[in-house]
Amino acid sequence: MEAGKAAGTDSGEESRMIKVNVKFGGRSIPVEIPLDSTVRDLKSILQPLTNVLPRGQKFIFKGKVLVDEMTMRSSEIINGSKIMLMATQGLHQGDGPIKQEAPAIEKNLRRRTSELLKANKEVSVPKSQLERWKATGVIALSECNLKAIPEEVWMCGPSARLLDLSHNSLLQLPDKIACLSSMQKLLLNANDLSDKLISWEGLTSLKSLTILSLNQNCLAVLPSAIGALTSLRQLLVENNKLTCLPTEIGLLTNLQILKAANNRINDIPASIGECISLVEALYTSNNGLRSLPSTLFKMCSQLSILDLHGTEVTMDVLRQFEGWDDFDNRRRLKHQKQLDFRVAGSAEFDEGADKRY
Repeated sequence: MEAGKAAGTDSGEESRMIKVNVKFGGRSIPVEIPLDSTVRDLKSILQPLTNVLPRGQKFIFKGKVLVDEMTMRSSEIINGSKIMLMATQGLHQGDGPIKQEAPAIEKNLRRRTSELLKANKEVSVPKSQLERWKATGVIALSECNLKAIPEEVWMCGPSARLLDLSHNSLLQLPDKIACLSSMQKLLLNANDLSDKLISWEGLTSLKSLTILSLNQNCLAVLPSAIGALTSLRQLLVENNKLTCLPTEIGLLTNLQILKAANNRINDIPASIGECISLVEALYTSNNGLRSLPSTLFKMCSQLSILDLHGTEVTMDVLRQFEGWDDFDNRRRLKHQKQLDFRVAGSAEFDEGADKRY
C-alpha cells in the first residue's frame, strides 16, 4: 500500500512530513522529518537532541540497521514508526555549547522561518520548531534577519537554557526575557542593541545565567545592575562604545573571562580585584586605557592572561604591581602548555602591555 503511494508521488507528497519516535536512553524522542529525508539527515537532527555525534549513532528499525543513504520512504518508515537509536561509547560530544554543522533540514526550516518573519511580522514560528526548542532547551535563531524576537521564544519559559540571537537586526531586548528563568547562555552578538533599549531588570533576573555575550552592538554603558548576575562566568562586550565598567563588576565573583576589547574604556575600577575567579583572560586591548588597579594581580590570584595591546599601560608599570611574579609564572606555565598549538616565540611578555622605548 505504502509502496503504491510512493510510486505515484507528486511534489506535495515528496515534501510530506512524518512524525517518528526515536527510542534512546529509556526515553522516546518525537521527531518530524520529510518522508524523503535520509538516515543521515535524521542523525543530524538528533545530534543536538541526544548530544551524540552522527558517526556514533546507529538506527535499528524492524530488526535491520539503517544506513546513511537510505530514505525514510525506502526504509518503509511511516508516520508513527518507532526507531531504536544505539550510541557508540566515546562519541558523545559532551556538555557545553553544541558546535555542529546545521543539517540541511534544519537550515531549510530556519530559512523558511526567516523569510516568513521578514514578509509578515505576525507570522508564527513553525510548531515543529517550537517543540524542538522546548525539548532541547536550545533556541537557535542566529542569522534569521530578525528585527524583533518571535513571541514563540517566550513560550519556551523555564525549558530554555540557551538562546542564540546573534547576527540579526534586533533593536531591543524586552522585559519578557525574564520569563526564560532557567537561561544559562544568552548570545546577542552583532545586533543593533543599545543599552537604553535593553531591559536590564529582566536580564539581570536570570540568576542561572553563566554566559552573556553582547559583542558588536551599540552599548555605551553597562549598568550597575549587571552586578546582580552573580552566576556569570563569561561576560563578552567587545566592539561596543563603552567608556567605563561599573564598580559593581566586582560583585561578579564567579566571573572567569571578561572580554571588553575595542571600546573606549579609559580606566578599570579597582573593584575588578574582587572578581577573584578571573582565571583565563582579561581582554581590554585597543581601548584608551592609561592605568590598571595596582592590586589586580594580588586580588585576581588565578589570572593567567592579560591582553593590553593597543593601550598606554607598559610592562614596566605592571612589573611594579604586587603579585606580578606570581602572575608571570602562571602566564609562562600556560604559555608552555600551549606550545604544541602555537608557533614557539620569545619568552618575553607578549600577552600584556606593549613595550615602550
